[in-house]
Amino acid sequence: MCSKDKATLVLRFGDVENLRGLAIRLQMSNTFYESAGQNWFTLDSVHIHYNWTHEATFNATDVYAPSTHSYHCQHVSSLQKYDTLLVPSSITDNSANWHITFTDFQIQSFNVLSNKFGSASDCATFFTPAILMGLITSLILLLVLAYALHMVVHLKHIDTYEEHKTTVYFPRSTETAECTGDLMSCPNQLRYQQVS
Repeated sequence: MCSKDKATLVLRFGDVENLRGLAIRLQMSNTFYESAGQNWFTLDSVHIHYNWTHEATFNATDVYAPSTHSYHCQHVSSLQKYDTLLVPSSITDNSANWHITFTDFQIQSFNVLSNKFGSASDCATFFTPAILMGLITSLILLLVLAYALHMVVHLKHIDTYEEHKTTVYFPRSTETAECTGDLMSCPNQLRYQQVS
């Protein structure tokens, strides 16, 4: 059943084990949001009918998409390990006795063209554990790279010609010590020299 603002999808399973007349009913609504400038559909509730008279009702939280798109999620469930998108409507209801999980769930209730789903609005959050670990690893590698560049920039260049310059002294011979006067008068003698 479908109208402009409301839609109901009924999945009839018939008799399943000891449940007679098992059916799952999904109730959706279509609302225009001025802030988004478009219609969005929401899954309002999930009803499980069994044994012809019993019913378990779950309120759906965070199951919504633009009405031109479909909604897709790997798990839509009442279990906490799958983020509890389906919440029992009341404790007195039979829903407390049920756990329901839809796997690879995709739904679109409005603006369906050619009996095909529109592009999917996925429920996966941006910070999945894999993405978070990738971001942390990238940050660590970036810090190591920054530290390495810092160390390379601050390396001191060793000038081999300036640092290892030595002074060499040649000893004067005993004959040079006897030579007096100017040095030109003793040309054959070793002179004291400093070589750099």
